[in-house]
Amino acid sequence: MSEQKNKSMKRVQKILEHPFYRECVEKIARYEKDRKFCGHDMVHFLDVARIAMLLNLEENKKPIRKDWVYGAALLHDIGRFIQYEDGTDHARASAVLAPEILKDCGYSKEETEVIVEAIANHRNKKIRDGSDLKGILYRADKASRPCYGCLMEPECDWKRKKKNMTLEI
Repeated sequence: MSEQKNKSMKRVQKILEHPFYRECVEKIARYEKDRKFCGHDMVHFLDVARIAMLLNLEENKKPIRKDWVYGAALLHDIGRFIQYEDGTDHARASAVLAPEILKDCGYSKEETEVIVEAIANHRNKKIRDGSDLKGILYRADKASRPCYGCLMEPECDWKRKKKNMTLEI
């Protein structure tokens, strides 16, 4: 592995080990302990990251850095517990929580701004077709939900048009 690749993935590993990140993930897990539907856990975060990387590599002649893609994917839902607590949109809450973690993990101010903008917009349909980090994160988040094969799909209260009923990617 090249030194640059190794260095960038070390930053991603730092996110996974960050005490505040771990605290956020644990809070989400407590709120979703009895949830029957799609969760906001490490499986979801890594599914989003891997799908986003596929989109990134397929769409971009100069791919977005892997540690940016993984950073955005790992952090895009960390504010979910705040939504459970007070109703704040989790994209907005996640965008408020992410900068502290990114800074502690070695991301620059400029990198943090790009990643946080993608996190803040990961539910914004207007950016879905972009090949930048915002568009890729949006589409990867939606594609990560396999409604087409979910046993709970008939009971899920998502509107049919919001559900991911076809395998895409």
